[in-house]
Amino acid sequence: MPKMTIEEFNKLLADEMPFAVDAGLRLAEMKHGEATMVLPYDGSMLRPGGTISGPSMMMLADAAMYAVVLSMIGPVALAVTTNFNINFLRKPAPGDISAEGKIIKLGKRLAVIQVTLFSVNDEEPVAHSTGTYSIPPLEKRG
Repeated sequence: MPKMTIEEFNKLLADEMPFAVDAGLRLAEMKHGEATMVLPYDGSMLRPGGTISGPSMMMLADAAMYAVVLSMIGPVALAVTTNFNINFLRKPAPGDISAEGKIIKLGKRLAVIQVTLFSVNDEEPVAHSTGTYSIPPLEKRG
């Protein structure tokens, strides 16, 4: 059972990171240690060559990591990215992109997460990302 609901996460996103909501990011599913997010297609996210830009996919992957962490620790706005790596695997066609995130390890102060990105309705991944989040101590959580 996740420590927060989809609705609570989406409200936190809207309150703390409105740019993500403006981009259309939405949490589709949340389980304890797992999350699925979707970035709806917008022509402004295309780069030369007609593919979804790397920064758009990176934003989606990082937001999915955040959702995975909060599914396990609850609404801690000050949990932050400390490391982010991404491998672009295939050229995604113009269209929605989904992110499937899973926890690798959750410790007291750090969480390690992996996220796989897909073009919607395509089984082959377009990117794979790993990252680390810093979790503030209990007394500093806001």
